[in-house]
Amino acid sequence: MQNKEQSLASAIYSTMDGSISASSGNTEGPPFHFRTNEGSLVSALKTLLFFTILMVTLPIGLYFASKAYIFEGSMKMSNSDSYFYAAIVAVLAVHVVLALFVYVAWNEGTPKGKGKYD
Repeated sequence: MQNKEQSLASAIYSTMDGSISASSGNTEGPPFHFRTNEGSLVSALKTLLFFTILMVTLPIGLYFASKAYIFEGSMKMSNSDSYFYAAIVAVLAVHVVLALFVYVAWNEGTPKGKGKYD
């Protein structure tokens, strides 16, 4: 029975990244590799929050600004025409923000060094 307890105390477990670690039964907290992911989680949440705010404010702001100042102000368009063209500007802004988010999310975990990677 004591051998089973000792084997449980020093059990070998496989982590999510495929590495194998040995547990000696101490309760200091999660292994080191779990704690290092907290920084990347905070970074990902900051990126998501930034693009969420940008997704809400930029298209709405560009819609009203382009309608009032560009289409009705500078180009002297009618009210119904300015609605249409301002909506096109807002839709384009949504697509630009989405493309930027995908680009930033895709390159978030890549190393930032020069050189050739094989």
